[in-house]
Amino acid sequence: MGLTYKDAGVDITKIKQSQAAIGRLIESTHKLQKMAKITHGFGHYAGIIEIPGGQLLATHTDGVGTKVVIANMMKKYNTIGIDCVAMNVNDIICIGATPVSFVDYIASNKNDQIIFKKIVEGLVNGAKKSALPIVGGETAIMPDVLTGKEFSFDLAGMVVGLVSKKDIVLGNKIKPGDVIIGANSSGIHSNGYSLARKALLSKYSVKDKVKGVGVIGDALLTPTEIYVKPVLEIIQKCKINGLAHITGGAFTKLMRLKKIGYDIDSLPKIPPIMELIEEQGVKQEEMYKTFNMGIGFCIISPKDQVSRIRSIFKKYKITTQEIGQIVSKKGVFVNSSKIT
Repeated sequence: MGLTYKDAGVDITKIKQSQAAIGRLIESTHKLQKMAKITHGFGHYAGIIEIPGGQLLATHTDGVGTKVVIANMMKKYNTIGIDCVAMNVNDIICIGATPVSFVDYIASNKNDQIIFKKIVEGLVNGAKKSALPIVGGETAIMPDVLTGKEFSFDLAGMVVGLVSKKDIVLGNKIKPGDVIIGANSSGIHSNGYSLARKALLSKYSVKDKVKGVGVIGDALLTPTEIYVKPVLEIIQKCKINGLAHITGGAFTKLMRLKKIGYDIDSLPKIPPIMELIEEQGVKQEEMYKTFNMGIGFCIISPKDQVSRIRSIFKKYKITTQEIGQIVSKKGVFVNSSKIT
């Protein structure tokens, strides 16, 4: 039996059960504000409300998971903020929204001005790549919660976006025959680090250099790609039926768009750092349910839109390929194997 995410302390099945229970509680608040009509709530990539004037307001919050552990181990803090922005903006564009403001939350066990400045430098770089103003934030010093003598921290953010009714993309128009276009990832991005650390650090140190990978810690800290500018341009210029940020749960994320069939059969060669993780005993099926496997974002569109979509990504120096198609048989299939 291979190493699994559950072995690393993350049971996706039980997490989904918790999320469903939370979702039922959250729904009880949806009619509390008469000025804001809930258009789409819990369960997609962003919550959407209709505000006065007919505009739709989208919100989303996310963090960078246990990637912060690698940042601490490497004593490298200037890129983790890029990840925080990326995890938020890449999700909110999945419903067609333009990110318009961002706030961050840094919690740590001690006040270290130099490290805080490095973290914020990353946030600013991510914001610039997203054309996104950072309008506020919070820094909480909590030594009783984040313990230990060495510096430790957590990082999260929240993004607000705007979308018109005509531009909203929820995935409901996806149909058999549509093409799945995959935009390449820059690496692991910001999910699956509990499994990555369990697999890799039982054999290697973060400072170890591996042929084809480089220094393991540096490969693990490669910032998450930001897809905002090409995707927003594509929404304006092309016919799009679905958008998916491939994060926690990897390709199983596609099922949140529409309960239909996603047949993925032409993925690129997986990044070396993921090959190294798989070599440590993680089964292939588990890899495709945990890591992005080289594809960080998916666009689902009619076949006649593919060329234009790919040319826009190319303009922004992001490599793409047709990785599969929509079929009527429900589920996500990778190389003919059903993963969900």
